[in-house]
Amino acid sequence: MAKYTLQDTVSLPPNSIPIPRLGLGVFMAKGSKCVTAVSAALKCGYRHIDSAQYYGNEVEVGQGVRDSGLKRDEVFVTTKIMSPAGSVEESYATVKSSIEKMQIGYVDCFLIHTPGSGPQGRRELWSALEKLQKDGLTKTIGVSNYGVHHLKEMKEYAKSYPPCLNQIEQDIADRRQLHPWFQQRDIVSYCEQEGIPIEAYCPLVRQEKADDANLVDVAKKCGKTPNQVLIRYALQKGWIPLPKSENPERIASNADVYDFEIPKAEMKKLDDLDQGRQGAITWTPQLSL
Repeated sequence: MAKYTLQDTVSLPPNSIPIPRLGLGVFMAKGSKCVTAVSAALKCGYRHIDSAQYYGNEVEVGQGVRDSGLKRDEVFVTTKIMSPAGSVEESYATVKSSIEKMQIGYVDCFLIHTPGSGPQGRRELWSALEKLQKDGLTKTIGVSNYGVHHLKEMKEYAKSYPPCLNQIEQDIADRRQLHPWFQQRDIVSYCEQEGIPIEAYCPLVRQEKADDANLVDVAKKCGKTPNQVLIRYALQKGWIPLPKSENPERIASNADVYDFEIPKAEMKKLDDLDQGRQGAITWTPQLSL
């Protein structure tokens, strides 16, 4: 019997806030399509929605959550800030604007979207998020696309450490990725050492590997689709996958991953697909200063 369920959560440091182990990514989802996607996900059992200021759909995510009829504390909502505004106070105003746009009272997690703003920018953004958390407008604060040296740097200035999670994602340039072809074992290992949970954005690899012979073979053996195998793979690796779709049927299909388990031999076959940086499908920011 598979050991995971759609209701499973992971405890986020430092205060053990629970985050649902599977979430819906909404990058590129705009307008009514975003509202429909959020509504469909919540209807079929998702309780975790991942947005960002850069995505331009915080208003629609908030509407989808409000329209669901679920209690606010039943849905885990994440958003992110991309760039510093010039001072801690100005960056604080920027992150606070996300709360106002969503009209859901608070967010459960607020992340720094990229380390690309440099040491001073990263420090400014983290200080703004610490203030937002202190003011009760977010339950947890974390990072996205951070490499090992970025996390080590945080120890020099962060009042709140470790970050609640590191979302390793792939959506635009300046993004890290996490999937069988690019497993980033250095940052994954460091996060495990520091007790920082890993979120995996784009576990479906933008469908670019859907016809991979090894993946198709594992899917046939499991009686599942390649996408379902990739999501299940992420779950069994201990990551928090965020598959993205606007299609209600695909959203439901992506959650149908709890009635099977990938055998150890097949997990190894997927592990062996790792190609390091050659397996990346966009540029990654691990060398950002």
